[in-house]
Amino acid sequence: MPTAPQTTDGLFQALQENDRRPYGRTRTVTAEELVDAAEQFEDPVALIHALLELQEAYTYGSEPRKSPVVFARLLNLFDEQPDVFDERLRHMLFWRFKWVGHALRQLPEVPLTGLRQWLTEMRDRYEKAGLGLQPYYGQAYQLAAHLGEDTALAYELWASRTRTRLSDCEACEICERALYHLEAGDDERALSIWEPVLAGKESCQEEPARSVSYALVPLLRTGRTDRARELHLAGYRSCRRNPSMSREVGRHLEFCALTGNEARGLELLAENRVLFEEVDSPLDLLGFLTGVEVLLQRVETLGHGELPAAGYAGRPWTVSGLRAEVRGRADDLAARFDARNRTTAHTDRRRVRLERAPLVDALELTLRARALDDVAPAAGSPAAVPAPGTVAAVPDALPELIIHARTLDEQGHPDAQACWARLRRLVAARDYTHPDDPAVGPLVRLRADLLAEEASRAGDKDEFTVAAELHEEAAALYDDAGEPGHAAVSRACALLATAENAAEGGAEGGDGAESADGTEAADGTEAADGGGAKAAALTAAHASMVRLHEETSGLTPFQEARLLRLRATALGLRLQTSRSEEHAAPVLAEVDVLLAFATRHDIDVQVSGALLLRTSTLALSGDLPAAVTEIDALLDRLKTQGPAWHLPRTLGLRGRLQLALRDAQAAQADLAEGLRLAADWPADAVDTARLHGDLAEAVMHLGRPDEALRHLTRSAELELRRGSRTDAYCTYSNAAQLSLDLGRIEDCIALLDSLLAEPDVVEGKLDDRVVAQLRLTRARALHAGEDLKAATTEFVALAAESAHWDDDPGSHAMIAAETAVLLGESGEFGPAREAADQALAAHARAPRYEQLSNCLRELARLQAQQQGREGLDDARAFLTDAGRIADEARTAAYEAQGRSLDTALAYEHGRVAAYAGEYEDALTALDKALTLLGRPGGDDDHAGEWAECIRLAGAVEGLYLERPAPALIRLDAAISHLTALGHKEEAEALISLAARLRDEE
Repeated sequence: MPTAPQTTDGLFQALQENDRRPYGRTRTVTAEELVDAAEQFEDPVALIHALLELQEAYTYGSEPRKSPVVFARLLNLFDEQPDVFDERLRHMLFWRFKWVGHALRQLPEVPLTGLRQWLTEMRDRYEKAGLGLQPYYGQAYQLAAHLGEDTALAYELWASRTRTRLSDCEACEICERALYHLEAGDDERALSIWEPVLAGKESCQEEPARSVSYALVPLLRTGRTDRARELHLAGYRSCRRNPSMSREVGRHLEFCALTGNEARGLELLAENRVLFEEVDSPLDLLGFLTGVEVLLQRVETLGHGELPAAGYAGRPWTVSGLRAEVRGRADDLAARFDARNRTTAHTDRRRVRLERAPLVDALELTLRARALDDVAPAAGSPAAVPAPGTVAAVPDALPELIIHARTLDEQGHPDAQACWARLRRLVAARDYTHPDDPAVGPLVRLRADLLAEEASRAGDKDEFTVAAELHEEAAALYDDAGEPGHAAVSRACALLATAENAAEGGAEGGDGAESADGTEAADGTEAADGGGAKAAALTAAHASMVRLHEETSGLTPFQEARLLRLRATALGLRLQTSRSEEHAAPVLAEVDVLLAFATRHDIDVQVSGALLLRTSTLALSGDLPAAVTEIDALLDRLKTQGPAWHLPRTLGLRGRLQLALRDAQAAQADLAEGLRLAADWPADAVDTARLHGDLAEAVMHLGRPDEALRHLTRSAELELRRGSRTDAYCTYSNAAQLSLDLGRIEDCIALLDSLLAEPDVVEGKLDDRVVAQLRLTRARALHAGEDLKAATTEFVALAAESAHWDDDPGSHAMIAAETAVLLGESGEFGPAREAADQALAAHARAPRYEQLSNCLRELARLQAQQQGREGLDDARAFLTDAGRIADEARTAAYEAQGRSLDTALAYEHGRVAAYAGEYEDALTALDKALTLLGRPGGDDDHAGEWAECIRLAGAVEGLYLERPAPALIRLDAAISHLTALGHKEEAEALISLAARLRDEE
């Protein structure tokens, strides 16, 4: 708190501001400072309000030791000055007796006699005040349940009594009744009692999040797995990182362990790491730690005890190490409670949870389904380990391993990856001794091989600068090893990588020599930018390769074929970049040279590569039927002569060609078969990620969006594993948007929460615009899920950040406009006006006519609807701005994708005036809108808009202006017109309004 309030008015304003803050340390410290400030005034009411705010901060900030102390001060004030407490303050005081009882139960150092004495104090106070005792019996029951005593009598004394004004809210009492039956082993009855809360019909500060966390296990036990999944997603989001709901977080971690989602559980544990330090309630901490232990125990049982785990601050933890630490602390807490309570209830409850076996083998909780193997750190460099797939056995003997790796590399065989990965680890070891074997060659040759392979992997991830540098280093080492042919190939690869870097990501596939199809955009579906500089860089690279090829003597057939392939690939990339017809023939000429050479020397991998390059060139030239014919012949050849690992990529290219030919069914068949065959090879070697991505597009065309969503997420996760992180996050962003479009809101939010918690994002290593897109989609999902407060907070932050995007004012205009609308929905029209002004300023630099018009009209509607006549002037100011936008759009000959900006504006003038009670103005504006719209025809798409305008005009004229006769004439004419045209659905609302007007005549 920057400055202490100097007046009681200032104090009350500060209390209101603090009440809007989330529970946590900031709110608690401010509340403490406000109590200090209140004590300076001679106003007991101000002090009472400050103390009430402080007790609330302690209660929901998980600081139970302090809550009773504050309440004691309030009780003393009430005893000394009861007249100061008005009815509302008196109600709050007696309500919070229950808060104190709850706080004392959470502290094992408070003796059992103290708990019972407090209950007696509560009963005496309630009786003296003439209050009903149902809340007291509720506290007595909760104490009995906490102690583990026979609760039957305590439950009946509470549950059979009539509720009072001081009873816990309906949602909380439902939870307690359900828990009673759950403890008795009756899952079905508990779930039946819980249903109003689980369905969102009853709620409060802690509900339904508290009930959801308890209901997850009985839902699983009764086979309601889909419902459990749905509630986990929504319920976890409501309690994560919240110290006062740490027990609930623990039960969500346990749920992950019981459903085969251990990797998800570790992710959630990391997200809630702060709870290890911030939970000051021993009972809450016991519940949290027990849930953590259930998860860690399961992970360790599955053989992953050495995985890193997020635990107590100050040191790194493994799963096994953290489990031992958590077990010791939780056992101690349970023993302390049992010693205080003189029962074994808490130890017994812990044992039941820890001994519970998984209830579902594998329940897909999120769109980003990962197993523990997916999150395990690879030995050595993660990039050195092949992606999942079938990998052949790797020789044990070092000389054989080196020779085998080189042989596989010459063949372009995917299993070479596993050999190079093992060699990299061996060579990096301190005790490595290189074989003295002429067949193996010197160590410098092996180091060059490893650098060249690392460079190729960097190129596969579009890290062209790194790839070029590594290829040059490899070439220098090959020179030192007396291998001029290999040096020439590495220098050619460096030339291509440098050109691709200049082309800013022209085509994936690194040096192109290891790629099955060379120019990956060969289907012609990827847009070209026609950049002259890019084409020039590739032209120069090709010329340099030709000179390098001519100047290098002693090339083996394998090396010469690779140089020819690189030359053809450079020209293919140039064609892809320029889309110039004159660049097609040179590619085909180089392909013919490569094909003839590879056929003469029986180099199958390069024969296949040449044929794929020819297919790509035909596709880029626009001759898709010829490309399909060419690739059909190649597929026949691959099936008989191989190499087999080229089949998945080739089928993938054929699928993309079929998509370009608008045959989604054929594309789906090819891509699905490619994906089936890809399972036999390492994922990155056959580009399984691309196959999943293209299959997602195909099934979307076939009207199967849920299937597309699965392929998108699989594609993204594979990209993430192979290190293509930006591509992965972009694909995941598309998946999140699709899930939002499908109405799978909680899935969307859970996916984005997972991505935004990734180290790349948290540490600022990912492109800020990609992160902004993820956050924007999440904010929209929160809005769609009716979490207006969270959505507005995120939009406001994004609007502030995007204001500095000088290179992209259009995006800022869009974000600021959406932010303004959300602020308007919250009734914060001052900040909404500021956000709208930001959007207008950005719009002046990069017009967004329709988005800005929609925003301004919606703000006008919201302000008029919420404030009536009082907000009319400000609402009309928004409409004036919208009118200016419409004028600009008309001047620019802009055509709106949705409603006409002019007709929409006229309609909104009518609606705003109606909300403000200016009915004559409203009717005039609506008549103008109708004139602009014109009467709809048989196939007009604006019949619904016209009917709505008629309906509002009829309501204003007939109901508010009390002129039913002309209103009915208007309505009847419109009904007849719409009915005659077959627009029966649009006429229904008009028929209903006409009937109402006739009834009221």
